[in-house]
Amino acid sequence: MTAKKTNKIRTAIVGVGNCASSLIQGVSYCRSLGEKAVGVSFPDLAGYCPGDVELVAGFDVDARKVGRTLGEAAFATPNCTERFHTDLAEQTAKVHRGPDLDGVASHMLANPEDRSFRLSDAPALSREEIVQILKDTGAEVMVIFLPVGSQKAVEFYAQCALDAGVAIVNGIPVFIASNPVWAEKLNAAGIPCLGDDFKAQLGATIVHRTLANLADMRGVEIDRTYQLNVGGNTDFLNMSEQGRLTLKRESKTEAVQSVMEDRLPDTDIRIGPSDYVPWLEDRKVAYVRLEGRLFGGARTNIELRLDVEDSPNAAAEALTAIRCARIALDRGLAGPISAASAFLFKHPPEQIEDTDAHDQLLAFANGD
Repeated sequence: MTAKKTNKIRTAIVGVGNCASSLIQGVSYCRSLGEKAVGVSFPDLAGYCPGDVELVAGFDVDARKVGRTLGEAAFATPNCTERFHTDLAEQTAKVHRGPDLDGVASHMLANPEDRSFRLSDAPALSREEIVQILKDTGAEVMVIFLPVGSQKAVEFYAQCALDAGVAIVNGIPVFIASNPVWAEKLNAAGIPCLGDDFKAQLGATIVHRTLANLADMRGVEIDRTYQLNVGGNTDFLNMSEQGRLTLKRESKTEAVQSVMEDRLPDTDIRIGPSDYVPWLEDRKVAYVRLEGRLFGGARTNIELRLDVEDSPNAAAEALTAIRCARIALDRGLAGPISAASAFLFKHPPEQIEDTDAHDQLLAFANGD
């Protein structure tokens, strides 16, 4: 399908948590400051700037967000990310009551802390109702920020997007863009999709990949490595249930394995979230270690500690992915958009070294 030709990229958000809060703030921030906005990835892509994103609908299950505007929901508990732009009066789109499905882990309801969920009493919308909202709001792109482990919920919303003719940006480690079955569905429906699982703008995965790639480039033999992450936001509380972590570990591990000349045995690589520390709030602290051998087998190791505000790190890449999704719509593309996904996501349809992936994204935007 071809999107309506407007100056704005009409976007719906699924899951109005911390990453969504940073995205909502980020859109208004970029509109307010224009070229003076700090830390913008790709200020111009095929004539689209971050301020061209127009948020038209949100979907969530929490009573503190459902029925409110996106501007109000952005700062509602349990969100705890940094407030870097507080004037969200323009963000008036409504947050609708989506279905629970597997988006709400049982321990997220039993936990007494503010980071847990409080389910709305409003009736959950059906697929048909959500499709109609997407059509009524003129949504062109859907960005998915559901909790890790929400397999059924992500697939539910992906199907809603297909039914409504809306492009998909899948920010979490449920495999849609990188799943051959979904790739066929996307192509058949004429819908483009970018994904899966955002790399942060400057987070643990991209730094880990860079170090591993550097070692290979310099002829260093990497024997074993780990990346251990702790944080205090809702995402880390959700991931404290190990059963919800399978695809997250696979996504993060494959992102690092893919840049190594020789894959490490599973016993010599360990990557993924390791603990929930409430007082860290939206800060993520990553501990990265690589052990290897230099010329002649001389031993070496690298240890790194990275401390970042987690959600703005993802929102920066979301603003790029949303614009790439609109470019794909403009060009009538369908299926997984590999050329744009490799730079932005941990588990894209095709893993590409980051420098090459950066060039491919620019070439895609320029129509080369």
